[in-house]
Amino acid sequence: MKDRIVIDIETKDTFFDVGGKDKLRDLSVSFVGVYSYNQDKFTGFKEGEFQDLGPMLQSAGLVIGFNSEHFDIPILNKYFNFNLEALPQMDLMKRVEEVYGNRVSLDSLAKANLGVEKSGNGLDAIKYYANQDWESLEKYCLKDVAITRDLYELAKRQGYLMVPDRMGEKITKVELLIREPEESNVSLF
Repeated sequence: MKDRIVIDIETKDTFFDVGGKDKLRDLSVSFVGVYSYNQDKFTGFKEGEFQDLGPMLQSAGLVIGFNSEHFDIPILNKYFNFNLEALPQMDLMKRVEEVYGNRVSLDSLAKANLGVEKSGNGLDAIKYYANQDWESLEKYCLKDVAITRDLYELAKRQGYLMVPDRMGEKITKVELLIREPEESNVSLF
């Protein structure tokens, strides 16, 4: 069976550094965190190790992420000689937004559904990279991968996630029908 991969990236720079959100693909990746279902293992890839990540991505039957279709995959795509955007994807944030009608943060979903919090934010990750604090960067990124995996599994198992409003005062049950894609012969080239 093809592997299911949960992925999260961290960047070296901000939108301000590259000239705005419309220059998304100009952001540079510092670290990629991955969870492999087939290996039941978390793995981190620093800049310079992405060649080891390529085969894992190429063999994936599903790439799971949070804001991955709009952020992680397009930014990461330039590091490979195959098209990551052609991989079967499950962007949990996109699915929640389609049903709920608004964007929701990973942290708010984690608190409402798992009773856990993120350990920081993307700006912290940029600081960790700038300070070459690889241990903190890896810990931060892989925690986001674990939260994404756990939310995905919960939604798949129960068919919904609880989504708090921006103020955290009202919580809405958002139905999510999660089906994993059938094995296919998707071309990445």
